Amino acid sequence: MQRNLLLTAALLATAGIAAAQAPALPPAHDVMAKAEARAAAEHKNILLSFSASWCGPCKMFERFLEDPAIHPIMEKAFVMDRLDVGEHPTDTKHADSPGGEDLLASLGGKNTGYPYIVMVTPGGKPIVNSLRGGAPAGNVGYPALPVEVDWFMDMLQKAAPSLTADDRATIHTWLTAHGHS
Repeated sequence: MQRNLLLTAALLATAGIAAAQAPALPPAHDVMAKAEARAAAEHKNILLSFSASWCGPCKMFERFLEDPAIHPIMEKAFVMDRLDVGEHPTDTKHADSPGGEDLLASLGGKNTGYPYIVMVTPGGKPIVNSLRGGAPAGNVGYPALPVEVDWFMDMLQKAAPSLTADDRATIHTWLTAHGHS
């Protein structure tokens, strides 16, 4: 009986530790490989965002991409994916995507802030990123200010030239309405 109690206690303790650990995320190279294969098959580019659970602008960008008026437009031009980076080491609910920081750095986003948005070819070659003017301090992240919305629209022009004028107007109007003046 005592042995069963000890075994039960050990199992509960192990389960408690496992429950307190952040969920395992797929490695960044797997996320990219799947996105590249899908983008090649669908003749689209890839929109990749690097974000963190604690990042307010990251959540705003996710809401933008998920909005019913925006999602179908963006999905016409992009395979969209996200990698978690910048999580706090003591956070037991969230974890970095394994290899996410390395991929972020290789795509020009090291020390740029979040979200870092990069649009790449199906082969993984960067087309444009959210660094307005190329400087890390110029990371637009979520495009909230008029100059940031303009940069995001420039990004779309470079990476999704097939979007229609109506598509672009819808995106611009949405971002303007949900940004700051």
